[in-house]
Amino acid sequence: MSLTESSAADVAKAASLASSRLAILSNDSRNEALTALHHALSENKDVILKANARDVEIATTAVKKGDLSESVLKRLDLSRPGKYNDMLQGILSVRDLEDPVGKVTLRTLLDDGLTLEKVSCPIGVLLIIFEARPEVIANIAALSIKSGNAAILKGGKESTESFIAISNVISNAIASTRVPGSSIQLVKTRDAVSSLLDQDSLIDLVIPRGSNELVRFVKNNTRIPVLGHADGLCSAYLHADADSDIAVNVILDSKTDYPAACNSLETLLVHQDTLETVFPLVVQALIGKGVTLRCDSSSKSALEKVLPIEQLKFVQSSREADYNTEFLDLILAVKTIPSTPLPTAAVESAIAHINSHSSKHTDIILTSSKDLADLFMNSVDSAGVFWNASTRFADGMRYGFGTEVGISTNKIHSRGPVGLDGLTIYKYKIRGNGHRAGDYHEGDGGKTWKHINLPLE
Repeated sequence: MSLTESSAADVAKAASLASSRLAILSNDSRNEALTALHHALSENKDVILKANARDVEIATTAVKKGDLSESVLKRLDLSRPGKYNDMLQGILSVRDLEDPVGKVTLRTLLDDGLTLEKVSCPIGVLLIIFEARPEVIANIAALSIKSGNAAILKGGKESTESFIAISNVISNAIASTRVPGSSIQLVKTRDAVSSLLDQDSLIDLVIPRGSNELVRFVKNNTRIPVLGHADGLCSAYLHADADSDIAVNVILDSKTDYPAACNSLETLLVHQDTLETVFPLVVQALIGKGVTLRCDSSSKSALEKVLPIEQLKFVQSSREADYNTEFLDLILAVKTIPSTPLPTAAVESAIAHINSHSSKHTDIILTSSKDLADLFMNSVDSAGVFWNASTRFADGMRYGFGTEVGISTNKIHSRGPVGLDGLTIYKYKIRGNGHRAGDYHEGDGGKTWKHINLPLE
């Protein structure tokens, strides 16, 4: 890794050259680099955490002044329980995954001596623009090296001390391996983003990780394909037949495990028949964790009948805008789904709301019915749809991807948590022996295609 102030064009050219070398590096060589990377970050933990503490101190002052959100501060802090170790474990998990490069997914005999193969390969050069999340550097370095891609990283000012410390450690670690030093570059200059977004002939994919404003800025200011999501507006639908224990546990985890995360719950849709049964149990558990509920008239009226007076301060009237808001805080919008003679009609009403308001990130249903769960999961148009499971499972590490470069709500190439597979594309290879396309035609002397599927091995 190099920490550079070079021009955007020079950075992109260096990355492009490095990607060509990295793409043909053996899996063993790439794995050795990840081992070195893990060892270096482990050995230098104290140095990195001290640098991160300086960032956190500055950010804490900014939060007190109202210049920075509390959610950004939480994302910035590497000293949060388990966060640094998760970063380290992610590197090893990525290293131990199957090599994503060179996988044959299709083999066809076109004719005698003429075979076609579809083979996975690296995308090339990635540009990752992130805010506040210093662990992204290690995540991206591991995933990029393993998938044979070069990466250019631009961090936000909030994490300056952290990413300088981490980049120096990674740079020294990579220097002792076969991985080209320019495979991972971290750009320092503040005006670099716009210039890098112009390098569409050298950079193949942009991955923004940060605020809605950042993602929208990137999408509106580049010709390079963009992989990412602008919002994490996740919803849960609580159906009438939901198990109360499951509902309480899943909704509580979805909202309170890490409210600042993009996969935390923001909207709760409740079936009318749960307003006096399961719903109050869920609400009392949420209030116990300090969650404020912004309720429609039906759900608010129901809670006013059953909650103690001291808990009613956590119940507020909702506005329509609340159902389109990513709070990233201990706030939850609540809306009632009317009871209907047919259970499917209520589920379809919840689906319609989600598809109209969702950011297509992750949405869940709480129900005891497999048929209703299947209807929900097949109909909700999101990257992740879960049954009786927390939205917080939408994560590359939890999916077994080792780690992730981010969450994609795109409908092409990659969707959901983006791990190694999302950082590869494919090419077609044909092996022949002087074969000519013009020889294949109807009529005298024409050859015919065989098009026989062959084993992948």
